[in-house]
Amino acid sequence: MKTYNDIYMTARTALLQHGVEAYNLEARLLVAQAAGKSVPELLRDLKLYTTDAVEARVLEYLDRRLQGEPVAYITGAWEFYGLPMLVTRDVLIPRMDTELLVDTAKSLLIGKNMNARILDLCCGSGCITCALGHELPATKLVAVDFSARALEVCRKNLAANRLSSRVICIQSDASASPPLGIGQFDMIVSNPPYIPSAELQSLDRSVRSFEPAMALDGGEDGLRFYKSIIKYWKSLLRPGGYLLFEVGEGQAETVKDMILSAGFASADTRTDTQGIQRVVYGKAYADSELY
Repeated sequence: MKTYNDIYMTARTALLQHGVEAYNLEARLLVAQAAGKSVPELLRDLKLYTTDAVEARVLEYLDRRLQGEPVAYITGAWEFYGLPMLVTRDVLIPRMDTELLVDTAKSLLIGKNMNARILDLCCGSGCITCALGHELPATKLVAVDFSARALEVCRKNLAANRLSSRVICIQSDASASPPLGIGQFDMIVSNPPYIPSAELQSLDRSVRSFEPAMALDGGEDGLRFYKSIIKYWKSLLRPGGYLLFEVGEGQAETVKDMILSAGFASADTRTDTQGIQRVVYGKAYADSELY
């Protein structure tokens, strides 16, 4: 029989040899998942002996990982803004880049409109909805996605983070007119598909082969959803409300110009830790500014 540490070292070495950058972390995650433990529990029990069944599961997970499958899909879990997230191949894996969208939303609302009504378009796993709901406990939120399977993942994440009572999930197409009766919002946030169609095949294999194409494909120029959301959904913003987008590299100024051309009072960008303009946001005119 082998100890958990023996199996962990086997997984760690294999990942390192195959050039996996986060080999230490991923080995812990895979072994912990196979053993039915949290990572802290695994670290506590490293010297204990385990079973052949656990070792077999680790080797199965390891084979999947070395074939390019992201560890988040193998374990079925990830973390976003410090919150646990269920992930399946029906949704994108939450990225740290997207946390800047949450940071920006918070900075616009905290101390000004703490009980805002927020719409999350193209919500996917619901990671943005969960983060905003957790960080802004007086808000009410609506999460919208075209994919029924993605919405099911979103609902499970809302339940796991005790947010179901404050969030409504709606199946709708962000590239078309909003459903009747959805109401008005103080803020609309969206991390829509923004990869130009022709570039999908050049993405890393772990993204191209495993993550849902419909959550990546932003049309011919990558701007399809920005155009549609501004056209069809901006009318749902209350006076003085905000529209926030995550954007791809090199798209920020174009999207900012689109927002200003649509009649917003102002627009600005936020830069991520790599110096990329990652968030674009516009502010609608307040009633007092219309006269």
